[in-house]
Amino acid sequence: MQPSVKIFTGNSNPGLAEKIAKRYGNGLGKLQIQRFSDGEFQPVYMESIRGDYVFLIQSTNAPADNLMELLLMIDAAKRASAGYITAVIPYFGFARQDRKDKPRVAIASKLVANLLTSAGANRVITMDLHAPQIQGFFDIPVDHLDSSAIFIPYIENLKLENLTFASPDVGSTNRVREVASYFNAEMVICDKHRKRANEIASMVVIGDVTDKDIVLIDDIIDTAGTLTKAANLLMEKGARSVRAFCTHPVLSGKAYENIEHSVLKELVVCDTMPLKQECSKIKVISVAELFAVAIRNMYENKSITSLFVHSHRRGL
Repeated sequence: MQPSVKIFTGNSNPGLAEKIAKRYGNGLGKLQIQRFSDGEFQPVYMESIRGDYVFLIQSTNAPADNLMELLLMIDAAKRASAGYITAVIPYFGFARQDRKDKPRVAIASKLVANLLTSAGANRVITMDLHAPQIQGFFDIPVDHLDSSAIFIPYIENLKLENLTFASPDVGSTNRVREVASYFNAEMVICDKHRKRANEIASMVVIGDVTDKDIVLIDDIIDTAGTLTKAANLLMEKGARSVRAFCTHPVLSGKAYENIEHSVLKELVVCDTMPLKQECSKIKVISVAELFAVAIRNMYENKSITSLFVHSHRRGL
């Protein structure tokens, strides 16, 4: 008999988990996370998962309790004799700590990969890792989904006349170049120099943006300092309009204030983590369908190449 699919969620993003389960055709499984007076917590599966394909949906954004919840959920599933455990991590936290960029620092994303594997995960499904090479930190399979599959149709519907794509920093150029190539559009780069983390010293635009409708693309928007500064600079250089598409809305510090007072026409983000407050310029697009199809294809041993818009253009 074919094992059943059971989908569970922790507390980081239950809204998205419910949408994914609904798109898949299952309800969420019964899981309680018991909390004790000292702050500790304990996940308890309230139904049998013996031999089942278990999918645990949990982003690992701050606080660190979200990561710990996921680790305990994996461990509990392993000890309950789950047949195959997949950690579905829409936003992979600590991904920006992917290398030693200065002496005596941790490589946190490698540590998290080790923790997930040691806890008992057999597979990871995630989206838009800050550094794609993080997949190599794992010794288990990683399915790395691409938000361009949902961003590109939205951009096509905008029907912008002089579409040009922009990278808010040099680190995002590969991601932006792929989308620009899909549209056969030009791209420009906003080159920045930082004084320290979350503080920009200077920025220049490489490329012509005069009378262009600019689409900025990035994987994470945190304080929105880089993005709003880039948008302002692009308008100063003669752009007709500026929009931004960012997968993960971390949005910390003065991010909402920065976005509201910026020249951005709109900021389009995914629901990989819930917004902390409303903002008139922010539009949320759901990744639920993408993850639901990825879960189904994984369960049925089918390829996930069809989930990438670029694959059609490349003839894969």
